[in-house]
Amino acid sequence: MLGQGWTTSDSDEAAEKLRDLFDTHERSVFFGGAGVSTASGIPDFRSADGLYSQRFAYPPETMLSHSFYEAHPADFFAFYRERMIALDAQPNQCHRKLAELERSGKLDAVVTQNIDGLHQAAGSRCVWELHGSVHRNICQRCGTVYSAGQMVSRELEDEEGIPRCPACGGRIKPDVVLYEEPLDQDVIEGAVRAIASADVLVVGGTSLVVYPAAGLLQYFQGDTLVIVNRDPTPQDARADVLISCDIAQAFAF
Repeated sequence: MLGQGWTTSDSDEAAEKLRDLFDTHERSVFFGGAGVSTASGIPDFRSADGLYSQRFAYPPETMLSHSFYEAHPADFFAFYRERMIALDAQPNQCHRKLAELERSGKLDAVVTQNIDGLHQAAGSRCVWELHGSVHRNICQRCGTVYSAGQMVSRELEDEEGIPRCPACGGRIKPDVVLYEEPLDQDVIEGAVRAIASADVLVVGGTSLVVYPAAGLLQYFQGDTLVIVNRDPTPQDARADVLISCDIAQAFAF
């Protein structure tokens, strides 16, 4: 790779550059984070007005941990239901453009750290969800899968506010990767294959500080690494193209 050689904070210039990259590369992959969904009304985590800057009874990182889920399930589900599920959110320009690029054969895959399912809602089909999805909630005893809508409606909750499977009484756990839990090995392997085979990797809407997800960039061996993020990231010096503007506007082409 060439190292950082082209930068802009102008959304029109960014859109033109991205259009050219997708038009001139045969194997393209998008790697995205929470910033992809902010234009859909879903707050990110680490910005000034993000989830981690808000005040709760416990720090959000604690409430989203496996140990908290086990020790304080009622508090976990109250936070999860209120803060992690956004059923009214709709795909924004970035989601829609990525789906369009896939349909036209210009994008091979999306690798996402998000759990909101908006890439699939926009029409993307090859999506590697590193941290799972709020739309899958699985009984830990019998494996029955329940929807996000059922979790929000509270129709499955017992008297303590913990969702239980009507069929067997088992606790229903969101199919999301909590702190202290490993990523799904099949998902990791699929994401690594996609990234390793790409000749252009567009990284967008992520601070690149959450591991092991951010570590997947090491598998990229193509010729053009693009980073699209409003704020600086630890990987900016590696980028061949560095875009610092709103990601939805950058994908308005």
